[in-house]
Amino acid sequence: MAELADCAREAIENDGTTVLSYGPAGGYAPLREWIADRHGIEPGQVVVTNGSLQGFQFLAELLAPTGPVLVEAPTYDRPLKILAAVEAEVIPIPLDDDGTVGSPAFFYTIPTFQNPTGRTLPLSRREALAGLAKAGMLVLEDDPYGLVRFEGEALPTVFELAGGENVVYSSSFSKTIAPGLRVGYLVLPDALAVEVEAIAAAAYITPALLSQATVYEFLRRGNLEPNLERVSGLLQARRDAMVAALERHLPEASWAVPEGGYFLWLELPPGIMTADLLAEGVTFVPGVDFFAGAGGENALRLAFSYVSPAEIEEGTRRLASAVRAAMLLRSAA
Repeated sequence: MAELADCAREAIENDGTTVLSYGPAGGYAPLREWIADRHGIEPGQVVVTNGSLQGFQFLAELLAPTGPVLVEAPTYDRPLKILAAVEAEVIPIPLDDDGTVGSPAFFYTIPTFQNPTGRTLPLSRREALAGLAKAGMLVLEDDPYGLVRFEGEALPTVFELAGGENVVYSSSFSKTIAPGLRVGYLVLPDALAVEVEAIAAAAYITPALLSQATVYEFLRRGNLEPNLERVSGLLQARRDAMVAALERHLPEASWAVPEGGYFLWLELPPGIMTADLLAEGVTFVPGVDFFAGAGGENALRLAFSYVSPAEIEEGTRRLASAVRAAMLLRSAA
C-alpha cells in the first residue's frame, strides 16, 4: 500500500494536468506504450479498460449481434451473464472438444489457469486455436492469471502463436498489482481497436487516468517482477493448504492441482449434487453457474486466493462435513 500510495503521489506531481483531467478513451498514453512494448505491437492497438471484464463487455456489445459466441464449458460466469444481458446466442464447447460450430462472432477462451477449473490448455490445443484464428475465426484470449505461476513452464499464448492475427488478447493488473485499481486492457487488431475505443468513449467519456498512471509508475519502477514473486509465493502456500486439506478431509472427491492462478475445481463424490450441500460458513460458487447449458451439477469452484491457510483448512473441514451429511441422507433415502 505504501508503494502504491507513493506511485499515485508521483503520478500526480509529475503529470497531474493529464491524469486529473479528461483524456483519450483508449487510456493513459505511457501505460499503453508500456503494454504495447511488452506485446510487440503498436500503442494504438491497446485499449486500457476499467478491469478486463469491461473490455469483454465492449466486445460483446460490438460483436455478439454478428453471430453466435463460442465459450468453453465450463467458463467464467461473469462473461456468461454479460452475454445473456446482450441476448447473445451462446454455444458451449466442452473443454476436451477440439471442434467448433458455425460462423461465430468470436470464441472466448481462458487458456491458462482457467476460471473456474484452474486447468491450462496444452500447446497442441493452443496451436490449433491459433490456426483457427489465422483461418478467420476471431479468438478472444482472456489471460488474467498467466503470470501467477507457481510451478511448471510457461506456454506461449494463443496471441503469440498466431502472431497477433485475428486474436484479441485480454489481461489485467488486478491479479498482479491490485484489483481495486481496476486497470485491465485489450490488445486488438487495428480496426477493432478503433471501434472499441469509440464504445469506451461513449460509455464514460474518459477513463480513470489516475489509476492507470499509478499502475504505470509502479511498472516504471520495476516493481512488477518482485511483486509477482511475492504474490505467487503467497498463493502457492494457499493452494498447497487447500490440496492438503482436501486430501485429509474429502478424499472421496476429485480435483486437479493447478500450477498457478486462483481456483480449484472440485467434483463431488458420485451421486452428490452441489445443491444438496448445506455448508454453513463456507463460500463457494456452484458448478452450474459456469455453464451456458446443462453441466456442473456435482461440481463447485473453490477460490484459494482470498483467505489464509488456516481459514482454508477450516472451510474445507466444514465443506467435507456438509458432503458427508449429504451422503448419509442419500444412503438413507
